[in-house]
Amino acid sequence: MPVLLSSSSVFPEPTAAAFELAASLGYDGIEVMVWTDAVSQDAGALRGLSAHYGVPVLSVHAPCLLVTQRVWSSDPWERLRRAAVLAETLGAPTVVVHPPFTWQRDYARTFGTGLARLVAKHPDVRFAVENMYPVRMAGREFVPYVPGWDPTETGYDAYTLDLSHCAASRSDPLAMADAMGSQLAHVHLGDGTGEGRDEHLVPGRGGQPCGELLASLAGRGFTGSVAVEVATRKASSRAVREADLRESLAFARQYLGTPTPATPL
Repeated sequence: MPVLLSSSSVFPEPTAAAFELAASLGYDGIEVMVWTDAVSQDAGALRGLSAHYGVPVLSVHAPCLLVTQRVWSSDPWERLRRAAVLAETLGAPTVVVHPPFTWQRDYARTFGTGLARLVAKHPDVRFAVENMYPVRMAGREFVPYVPGWDPTETGYDAYTLDLSHCAASRSDPLAMADAMGSQLAHVHLGDGTGEGRDEHLVPGRGGQPCGELLASLAGRGFTGSVAVEVATRKASSRAVREADLRESLAFARQYLGTPTPATPL
């Protein structure tokens, strides 16, 4: 059960830094967050980094964020298609996908059937739809996703379970994993306090049952990967960022029951 480092976890450092840190800390692979960094969009550059550091790319996060709505194309289907091609080129079995935003009406209307067509064209890639969360502002709550923030209510062929998003939605990640069942393909490991915002804390620093969820994966027949997705943008130095990522990896290995390999000097 590989433990990956999401390239988003090194922000504001660039994608290349994720490969460097993953190699030095002993991660099993990388999840590439496709965003405005040109390297994250370039299969050749990513393949070069993977070969140089000896760290494979094992998942690709499609550009679904607000800040990546024009990466590659303004057409969300073209973004997903290119994410699938990138994953295939790099040998990554998983593409992480967010549900459509409410204003993406045409995309939302055909989301399920469109995903099915992509799966047919890219049979070696699983499009794992991620659980999200409602947004709370000024005492009010709204859901910026269609048909909602919980993908299990609609049903898809594969899911990504994000523990920080469970905290933000104040939902039980163990119950969410139960609902995802055998379609659970990927896990984003991060913690949260349940304050209603997406915190992506180092696991163990919030209130989520991160360890319990990880320990349950083998019994669930889970065969996917776990990607550490934590926020280190406020780290005061590279050393602090590195310490957070080392702690996150140790947490994952402890509860997954996997040995920690010797890291290179």
